[in-house]
Amino acid sequence: MKAARNLLHFLLVAAIGTVACVVLLLQQQRPHQWLCDPAVPAPHVEAMATLGNNTTQEAADPSMKKLVANGKKNGSSADGKLSEVLRAAAMEDNTIIMTFTNEAWTAPGSLLDLFLESFRIGVRTEPLLRHLVIVAIDGKAFERCRRVHPLCYALPVGGDGVNFEAEQSYMAGDYVDMLWRRHRFQARVLELGYGFVFTDVDIVWFRNPLLRIPVAADFAMSCDSFYGDNPYDLDKRANGGFVYARPSARTLALYGAWYEARSRFRGQHEQFVFDRVKHEVVARSGVTAQFVDTDYLGGFCERGKRRDFHKLCTFHANCLVGLKTKLERLRGVLDEWKRFKEKAGKPGSNITALTD
Repeated sequence: MKAARNLLHFLLVAAIGTVACVVLLLQQQRPHQWLCDPAVPAPHVEAMATLGNNTTQEAADPSMKKLVANGKKNGSSADGKLSEVLRAAAMEDNTIIMTFTNEAWTAPGSLLDLFLESFRIGVRTEPLLRHLVIVAIDGKAFERCRRVHPLCYALPVGGDGVNFEAEQSYMAGDYVDMLWRRHRFQARVLELGYGFVFTDVDIVWFRNPLLRIPVAADFAMSCDSFYGDNPYDLDKRANGGFVYARPSARTLALYGAWYEARSRFRGQHEQFVFDRVKHEVVARSGVTAQFVDTDYLGGFCERGKRRDFHKLCTFHANCLVGLKTKLERLRGVLDEWKRFKEKAGKPGSNITALTD
């Protein structure tokens, strides 16, 4: 009888221990369910490796935690929709990729189609589409976006008579206003606690550009031309077509000072203003800021530079005027990339196998 009781006691303890182990394992696995469940889409591990952890940053930066809390507290119903989209798109460290588009750029066969195609044929760039938010600045762009991509956000623009639907003329009033609305939207994303990679829609992606941004950088931007070997040298001409920003009190201070400087340069867009005040606002905010080498973020502004597809991550249709010209030239670059990929690694080819 005593032996039976001992056996029963042993079995009961063993059962309790087994249940505890199972519960512990489930709790450990749930945050990283994508590691073992192929039905759950995995975050882009390469992108995650290059970026900091936003939760850790909030803990280490009390002012950032306060700003995020205030941002959520003061949010409108539009912010509720925005937060929903950002949560769906965010990588594990709360970083998203975003672009802006209007009716002209979103029309079938226009820039948005070319942009999305580049992600699908790049080197390990297709998984990044899970983190891409397309911000539509008019109703028709939003409708078209929803037909081609799952993560779309309709930016409220108000009823102040602006027209963002048509192809935008460089430096026209609506064009400049659109760029500053984009700037304020980027700041709002930071205020909600998310980092971002902003990319113009007239950029094609070949590789993950996040791999070229140091972990310590608070803010990184593309430039029209890169010279020297110091990315932290700000004496380069800024190009706002590609921007990386980490959520922090410093980065929000940068965006605030940048926007305030608008009043000193009436009628100018955000890129022009940043070029004039970059040393001042970077010093005031304390951000670690850099420009990314055009070997990796290329563009048409460097007319005499040979495109090296062994290095290029993105290519921008900058320094070109007109939607038709941008489409033709960018399509040519994407076709060139396809030919490069076809030759890569073939016997007798002098092109090495594709790498990141």
